[in-house]
Amino acid sequence: MAAIIRKLSKNILFSSHLSKHNSAIPISYSLVPALFISCRGIASKLFVGGLSFYTNEQGLSEAFSEHGQVIEASVVMDRVSDRSKGFGFVTYASEAEAEKAITEMNGKQLNGRVIFVDYAKPRSGSSSGVLIARGPPEPAPQN
Repeated sequence: MAAIIRKLSKNILFSSHLSKHNSAIPISYSLVPALFISCRGIASKLFVGGLSFYTNEQGLSEAFSEHGQVIEASVVMDRVSDRSKGFGFVTYASEAEAEKAITEMNGKQLNGRVIFVDYAKPRSGSSSGVLIARGPPEPAPQN
């Protein structure tokens, strides 16, 4: 993965160098940070499960900032009850800090609850999570 990022960054830097001298070659500078954030974000984003309902984003950030630079800490909230769902995510600036946080924080107590920490996995399935009915149901197969 790191080799791919290096190769892409060289190609992007080379093409951005060309675009300064030749206006016929368009380059999107917004692509560069998005590329690195998306590739790096998965590797340094951690899933934190088993959170207390009283743990907020600030408390989560403070607890994990002891192990490295926390870019973002979020606690997933239920839309209806506006209470914590008991899990959240912490994003670190580097993979080394994320690895250190996993080894140090996994199985430890935070606000009276034992938490579980692991690398976050990419989302799968639909983005909204809501199923939409599309016409009548299919008839049941008859045997």
